[in-house]
Amino acid sequence: MLAYDLIHPEILHALGAAGHGAQVLIADGNYPVITRSNPRAARVYLNLAPGLVTVTDVLKTLVTAIPLEAAYVMGPDSNAVPSVFRDFRRILPKEIHLERLGRFEFYDAASAPDVALAIATGEQRIYANILLTIGVIPPPGGKL
Repeated sequence: MLAYDLIHPEILHALGAAGHGAQVLIADGNYPVITRSNPRAARVYLNLAPGLVTVTDVLKTLVTAIPLEAAYVMGPDSNAVPSVFRDFRRILPKEIHLERLGRFEFYDAASAPDVALAIATGEQRIYANILLTIGVIPPPGGKL
């Protein structure tokens, strides 16, 4: 047993093979993971039942395991702000801002070659999709 939050073997394997600039898609229950994610990405299906597991459950765990550089969200065509965005902001490190993309722009980004991992959830909130860009871990002493 591992002594930290992330223990899912397939997710650990995919993240271990990814590096700086690789991306991770965490998708809600309505997202077409099979047709709108990089076909070479590792796919993990955590959609056990409606509401189980949620996108925010996965995000809370991933932020403890990987450095983040950017976060992209799918927003509605209107200027409405989905309530889940507030949860994303609360969970993400303060320096990470949500970059809003339209539906088809998000689909294109999630299908790009840099997406190394796509995680399907049972999230029921709409527009609860987030695409994370993995950052770097600075060497000891903090100098790059």
